[in-house]
Amino acid sequence: MTKQVHSFQKIQIVKISSFNCQEKSLQKTESRRFTKFKIFFKLIHKKTMDIIIKEPTDTTPQLVSSDYTSQMYSRFLISTQTSENDTTIIIQNWVRILNIKFGWIKDFNKIVFKYVKFFVCLYSNITLVHTLTQAKHFQLQMFLNEHKSSVNRIRFSVDGQKAVSSSDDKTLQIWDVVSGKQIQIFKGHTGLVLAAEFSPNGQIIASGAGDNTIRLWDVKLGKELKKLEGHSDWVWGINFSSDGKNIVSCSTDKTIRLWDVDSGNEIKVLIGHSGGVLDVQFSPDGQKIASSSTDNTIGIWNTKSGERLKQLKGHSNYINHTKFSLDGKFVVSCSDDKTVRIWNVESGNELKILDGHSDNVNDVKYFPDGQTIVSCSRDGTIRLWDARTGCEIQNLEGYSLQSVDISSDGNKIISSSNNGAIYIWW
Repeated sequence: MTKQVHSFQKIQIVKISSFNCQEKSLQKTESRRFTKFKIFFKLIHKKTMDIIIKEPTDTTPQLVSSDYTSQMYSRFLISTQTSENDTTIIIQNWVRILNIKFGWIKDFNKIVFKYVKFFVCLYSNITLVHTLTQAKHFQLQMFLNEHKSSVNRIRFSVDGQKAVSSSDDKTLQIWDVVSGKQIQIFKGHTGLVLAAEFSPNGQIIASGAGDNTIRLWDVKLGKELKKLEGHSDWVWGINFSSDGKNIVSCSTDKTIRLWDVDSGNEIKVLIGHSGGVLDVQFSPDGQKIASSSTDNTIGIWNTKSGERLKQLKGHSNYINHTKFSLDGKFVVSCSDDKTVRIWNVESGNELKILDGHSDNVNDVKYFPDGQTIVSCSRDGTIRLWDARTGCEIQNLEGYSLQSVDISSDGNKIISSSNNGAIYIWW
């Protein structure tokens, strides 16, 4: 049986009797779920944005098919300016199919909440409609599991063909992203390897570790080139300048240090944080450095003078990472306070709080287009956000996630977890 809502949109109604289910019981369940949807849709039609809804604590994983279906329905409702009567038919049918096909009882509450948030964002921000329509839908394609312990950092090469991982097993490993094959293993650090990344030309890898050193490695030969010493505690973060001539590093010794790649010499020490520094990054033009600290602040520094230009305050717990947008005008940060925040670099003002993760947010980054942000959390999810509206676009599920990165073309996501696994999505 088919109910035609519009000439181009048909929704099948599934007969319950063919599933040998108790009609009376399912009708009651269906009625309860439908009532919830009906209430939420009335709120949305009134554009009531000050309603506070608490998310259910149920952590049962959601099926990908439901996520996709829900997005399709929401796009349809908006694009066709569906009437309330037709919306009623759609919701009623949606509830029936989900109850029967997936047998959801507890999970359905979580889905209701998730898509109420989704619809509210959609109705209140018309720019998000375009984002969702054009957005790539990422799915897990590859699972790599060669590390023997937590993978603390995972980073793509600039061309997106390779990735380097750093682990508590004291090794760095290079991977072919297309085939999933391990290309190289680097051994030499005597402590946990906390960070690693490729130089812009892809020929060198820099790594930082719990042995208080930074090491430079030849990618092709698989050999250690230099050992940079100066930090008095664990080196948590490193970053190459865009021209590849300098490295900036940070440590729980509360300092930020600049290094010359060719000579291995220390150029400058930046002091100002009252807690350990967990991450550093050059701005795209190399004129500034952003730092993240356990003192719950972000530092914006002048690279040449070493002066701290801004101190950004707002997070209520350790800040794990801060990344510049490609135009250098904004930074995005993530914290153990479970939030992601967007800041204006020039003014130092906090612009948006992206709230959705239920545990520490361990990594964050802008997509190349500057319009999308990706974050990963100990709650086991990777979340994609619309940078303009602050609304969540997609939710990818993994394990307790430590790190995430995006290929330079924006078509691949790679993530790592504390169980030693690496996940590749496209």
